Amino acid sequence: MFRRNNRQAYPFGDVGVGDDRDIEVRRLEQESRRHFWAEARLLARDLAVALMIATLVIVFVVQPVKVEGSSMLPRLHGGVAEDANREGEEHSDRIFVNKLIYYGLPRLERGDIVVFWFPDEPSKSYIKRVIGLPGEVVHACDNHVMIDGRALDEPYLDPQRNVNRYSLGRQSADSQMMCEPRVGCQSCVYVKPYHYFVMGDNRDNSSDSRSWGLVPEKYIYGKALFRYWPPSEASVIRHEGEE
Repeated sequence: MFRRNNRQAYPFGDVGVGDDRDIEVRRLEQESRRHFWAEARLLARDLAVALMIATLVIVFVVQPVKVEGSSMLPRLHGGVAEDANREGEEHSDRIFVNKLIYYGLPRLERGDIVVFWFPDEPSKSYIKRVIGLPGEVVHACDNHVMIDGRALDEPYLDPQRNVNRYSLGRQSADSQMMCEPRVGCQSCVYVKPYHYFVMGDNRDNSSDSRSWGLVPEKYIYGKALFRYWPPSEASVIRHEGEE
């Protein structure tokens, strides 16, 4: 009278996988494995693209540089810390420089901090500040700089590091012939086209254009952009000069 119902109950109502041979059956474990490897391939691809872009940026756009020496104090440190609380501790700033400056993007301005190959020994790199631009006459007058007869405002200098009197030193013959020292000035130099006159901010302890001459434009390969080390002093390196 009461017959047992042996009919199989389907998980999706009255539709079973045997009713349609075209139904695709997916199992959770297989799907999770398939998605894992698919995501892993996508991640590897994205990492490869990111690495390639980073390499191109480092080669053509920006470059990390370690500051060495004390010629750019107090703006940039390179060497042993002067702070009494950190005496003897190495304190070398590390900065990013804009390499597009080598291609004239943007043009160099007075007050820019630049890195360049040392003209007398191109295997070495120096970091200094642009003072004289092509076509200008630079005068040294009682530890002050004048450009084309006008006093240069240099707010980045520390008076305690600019005590000793200095002249503009060694220059080429044509540079000396195209300028005459003004009254009260020790020396002058004409900045030739495609050359720059550079100086360190620590004037009492800097080897720069005063002693070895002008820097050819083609030797300048970077402009200081950002200090990333030490982290506590990370900051954008602002332009300090004439607007």
